[in-house]
Amino acid sequence: MGTGSGPKWPKGPEIVIPNLPKMPRLPGRTIGIVVLAVVAIVLLLNSYYQVEPEEEAIVLRLGRYTGETIKPGPHFKIPLIDRVFRVPVNRQRKVEFGFRTLQPGVRTRYTETDFKDESLMLTGDLNVADVEWIVQYRIVNPYNYKFKVRNVEETFRDLSEAVTRAVIGDSSVDEVLTIGRERIASEAKVQLQALCDKFETGIKVEQFVFQDVNPPDKVKPSFNEVNESIQQKERLINEAWSEYNKAVPRAKGVAEQQIRSAEGYAIERVNNAKGDAARFLALLKEYRKAPAVTRKRLYLETIEKVFPALGDRVIVDEDLRNVLPLLNLDKGTTATLPAPKGGK
Repeated sequence: MGTGSGPKWPKGPEIVIPNLPKMPRLPGRTIGIVVLAVVAIVLLLNSYYQVEPEEEAIVLRLGRYTGETIKPGPHFKIPLIDRVFRVPVNRQRKVEFGFRTLQPGVRTRYTETDFKDESLMLTGDLNVADVEWIVQYRIVNPYNYKFKVRNVEETFRDLSEAVTRAVIGDSSVDEVLTIGRERIASEAKVQLQALCDKFETGIKVEQFVFQDVNPPDKVKPSFNEVNESIQQKERLINEAWSEYNKAVPRAKGVAEQQIRSAEGYAIERVNNAKGDAARFLALLKEYRKAPAVTRKRLYLETIEKVFPALGDRVIVDEDLRNVLPLLNLDKGTTATLPAPKGGK
């Protein structure tokens, strides 16, 4: 190897850079005017803000709350000094526990995976229930919502879960699963609102609804058997009450009808007896006035009532003997009655 300075590379073509046109120099006054104009435009744009119809805004001036709530509409602020925070006070928000909504809308889909730490709760009788619930709330104090509590949404979730576990822990599993859900939800809503007011969250709880309450999956078959037995018992009791409600009113109606019939019969007999007694007294009075005439009239009236029921009868005087052979007595029975002694 030689002792030279190194290999000599062949020379390539020389690169010629053309002369670029030089920018014209602006005077310093013009540059200042342009900068001031840009700054003015930026400040003017930052001095305007819009509050939407469902929002309210609060303004911090140099970091201090101005004390007023800005209503919807266009407003102005001091650039670089005022900070505006918009809060959706007219929008109802929802927090879900034990499940999450994956696709809201026409075909709503939910997921219940990996939320057992929220939904599994211990009841007052030491049973376990799988509880899913929804809390709907609205912001009523924008300043408290933004500045009184750090991470207010997470705090609200923790408060909701704590209150729910407390009220369910004071109730039996039957109340939680069946008859006591509305009462428990009402108590939870009241307690949650009290905590929100105590911590000055600026939140108003509008609804507390249990979405679904079930026993854990491992004991669900046994629980369903118990529920079926209870339902069968209630069904049999209701059927018995139904039969009772049919039979008892019917028996009462029959008894009332018989009582009214007996009362009517008694009244009829009494009235007939009173009428017969009055008629007898009237006849007695007339009989005392004219005994023979009254006796004969009574006899004729009696014969007039009796004869129509006797059928074909022949009545002759017991002293009349010559007419009997001429009568055809095979068609009826001959009855001989004495003539009245009062006269013929």
